[in-house]
Amino acid sequence: MSASPEHLLVVDDDREIRRLIEEYLTQAGYRVSTAADGKAMRRLMEQHCFDLVVLDLMLPGEDGLSLCRDLRSRSNIPVLMLTARGAEIDRIVGLEMGADDYLAKPFNPRELLARIRSILRRAHALPPNLVPEEVAVFRFAGWTLEVASRNVTAPDGLVVPLSGAEFRLLRVLLEHPHRVFSRDQLLELTNGREAILFDRSIDVLVGRLRKRLRDDGKEPALIKTVRGEGYVLAASVEAL
Repeated sequence: MSASPEHLLVVDDDREIRRLIEEYLTQAGYRVSTAADGKAMRRLMEQHCFDLVVLDLMLPGEDGLSLCRDLRSRSNIPVLMLTARGAEIDRIVGLEMGADDYLAKPFNPRELLARIRSILRRAHALPPNLVPEEVAVFRFAGWTLEVASRNVTAPDGLVVPLSGAEFRLLRVLLEHPHRVFSRDQLLELTNGREAILFDRSIDVLVGRLRKRLRDDGKEPALIKTVRGEGYVLAASVEAL
């Protein structure tokens, strides 16, 4: 018995683009639903379980960035953002809001399909020992990470907001403390290579997260560098 086709949700206010994407992805073997705005998107998500959302940035009413941020706060469903803008800053902001990848319009449908397949492959490819458990709160070294809000609270009570990329990196490390991850592993487990802006961006991301956690970049106590191997969270973690 064959598995059911993966169900994709396409959210775009352009009727012609919705139709073209729906036809192309259906021919590729996916089940596809479409929505013209955030209201319709939320209604469909209450009725169905989707495997991935293709979300346009420029929507009437609530824009794609807001919808992505809200979706990411409640779900780990993969998101591929579309936009007519080509500016790099829009791509960066989209990824910071929690999108898994970003594609500027106009685009080749074959590239859209390739990116969707890549995102879904990453989503399903975590080995069993890396599949995250359902955890609401992590406590480590006096810090507390609340998964739902994506905020981390310092030992002195100050709430520190995290970007989407910082949250994903911290969560991976907290789920597997004292485990050394290579840069390649962290790239795949956070954004995937297609969403990385330059080769050493994981080092930049680690540096940003260290600053959020007040971890000394020269002699870090929490996120340690293992020379020639990668990074490790050197703290005990309580998962609640």
